[in-house]
Amino acid sequence: MLNGLRQQAIVKSGGVVEICSPELPAGATVEVIVLLELPPKHSEKPLTSFIGSARGSFATPEEVDKFIRQERDAWEF
Repeated sequence: MLNGLRQQAIVKSGGVVEICSPELPAGATVEVIVLLELPPKHSEKPLTSFIGSARGSFATPEEVDKFIRQERDAWEF
């Protein structure tokens, strides 16, 4: 049976990571997986920052209505 233990740790000088827990019995065999949390890059924008920022294809709402009417009329049988 596997039991999990999740902790955050600070990497010490020389790349040393120390995990201490009373749940870890002396002599037990464990598997350690290290996931490195990288700080976000300042040059990368989240995808949501682009929503609504681009110029649209139509200059006015009237142009949009005209386009939609033309498309609708083109599909009438």
